[in-house]
Amino acid sequence: MTEPESENLLSEYVRGEIEAWMARYPVDRKQSAVLGALRALQHEDGHLEVEKMNAVAGYLEMPAIAVYEVASFYSMFELEPVGKHTLSVCTNLSCMLCGADEIVEHLRSRLGIGPGESTPDGKFYLKNEEECLAACCVAPVMQVDHVYQENLTVEKVDRILEELD
Repeated sequence: MTEPESENLLSEYVRGEIEAWMARYPVDRKQSAVLGALRALQHEDGHLEVEKMNAVAGYLEMPAIAVYEVASFYSMFELEPVGKHTLSVCTNLSCMLCGADEIVEHLRSRLGIGPGESTPDGKFYLKNEEECLAACCVAPVMQVDHVYQENLTVEKVDRILEELD
């Protein structure tokens, strides 16, 4: 797919994000913008579609397989449709000792879903438990749409969920 064909599939927002990321790298290293491009796509669509990943590959003039490799390697990217809001609870040692298991169980009970599932209304996706979110000093921790929520309690989780549209 050539760059002009790519542009037709990518929104103005996504193209702007790609251009901003490309500006950070030497011209001959524009493929380095692939993470930012995929992040922008996912932000816009909720998950990564093959057709749009192909468009990113064309825009960045890189093989499509290289884009797929990046998308499938990082756990922050979703390759299938998921709920509007992604919830990821850290379950590593520090978070577990501070009550992460209670937080996960509360989410399962309140939302009626398990890790790797979305609510029937498509509002929430409880991502498979995260091994480590690197925020041990504020455990237990959960990411909500990639934003850290720290020092969690069941009550705080309920307030967070209620504030999401």
